[in-house]
Amino acid sequence: MRALLAQSRAEVRMTLRRGETLLLTLIIPIVLLVFFSRTSVLAAPPGGRIAYLAPGMWALAIMSTSLVALSIATGFERTYGVLRRLHVTPLGRTRLIGAKIVAVLVTEIIQIAVLSGVALALGWRPHGGPSAVGSILGAVLLGTLGCAGLGLLLAGSLRAEVNLAATNGLYLVLLLGSGIVVPLTSLPAPVRSAATWLPTGALADSLHRVLGSGHLPSGGDWISLVVWAVLAPGLAVRSFRFD
Repeated sequence: MRALLAQSRAEVRMTLRRGETLLLTLIIPIVLLVFFSRTSVLAAPPGGRIAYLAPGMWALAIMSTSLVALSIATGFERTYGVLRRLHVTPLGRTRLIGAKIVAVLVTEIIQIAVLSGVALALGWRPHGGPSAVGSILGAVLLGTLGCAGLGLLLAGSLRAEVNLAATNGLYLVLLLGSGIVVPLTSLPAPVRSAATWLPTGALADSLHRVLGSGHLPSGGDWISLVVWAVLAPGLAVRSFRFD
């Protein structure tokens, strides 16, 4: 546990010092939130744009941190030999991956706090109340585990340059096809059907249900989130290569 906590602190410090990471994980969601809430580019969903966009930006920030930023940073650490040095310490593969996920969760707390403040200033009035806190925390935690596991699976299997291209391509696909910015009702039926079986799609749908309308996440959302939260980190641990 001491090794896990020490590595978690180091991961948090390194994450907060990366300017490009802060741009991807915090500035971009804020810019998209302000832009789309103040323009007519997107059709206004029921409840208004800000009611739809705020939960979606939560999901985008979580995806940006736990999948994209984590995967890219870890991939280059692997290429530069940083992970090879850690591999010969008592830390081990499982605790290294655990420390990276802990650092992601700490970063997400900051992101959600800042995004919520901006959204509230833009007129957002979240639904759900205190009774929905458990559902929100569960969805965020499971979504983070699923996305982080997927990101680490890519980082531990591909060369850094290939991983960079694959992760950025995946980011665009998930951004546009998971109901984060574009409502699922505006997408073709096959995309709508597949979206909620993606970790980001299930996360975005859960947050929209709870924060946007005060409902609980659907059973399908929970199944998808749990499957990804168990399967993706497990595969990452089993297949992760340090060099």
